[in-house]
Amino acid sequence: MPFLLDLLVRWLVVAAGFAVTSAVLSGLEVTGGFWGYVWIAALFGVVNAIIGTVLRIVTLPLRVVTLGLISVIVSAVLLSITDGLSDHLTIDDFFWTAIWAALVLGIVTVILDLVLRGLLARRTA
Repeated sequence: MPFLLDLLVRWLVVAAGFAVTSAVLSGLEVTGGFWGYVWIAALFGVVNAIIGTVLRIVTLPLRVVTLGLISVIVSAVLLSITDGLSDHLTIDDFFWTAIWAALVLGIVTVILDLVLRGLLARRTA
C-alpha cells in the first residue's frame, strides 16, 4: 500500500476509534462532528509522534518492569495533552476517563486497523 494511502487509512481508523471511544465512555466527548474527529485524530497523531516518542524512551525501564502496563498511562497522558491543545476534545477525569479511553481507543484502533488492512489486502490480491 502506498505511503499516503496508508497514512490516510490510519488517520481514519484513529478518527473512528475516537468516535467509538466517545460513544462508549461518558467522560470523553468530541465536538465538531466528522471534522472534529478528523482533527482530534490528526492532533493526537502529532502529539503521539513527538511527545509520545520521548515519553516511551524515558519510560522504557518502567515498561520492562511493568511488562508494558505503563504504556496505558503514557497513552492516557498523551490523550490529556491532546485535550489541553484542542477545544474539540473534553476528558472529564485523568485517572479513570483518560486511562479507560486509552484502553478502549487502543483496542478499537487495533481491531479496525486489522479489519481494514485485511479488506484492502484481499481487494488487491
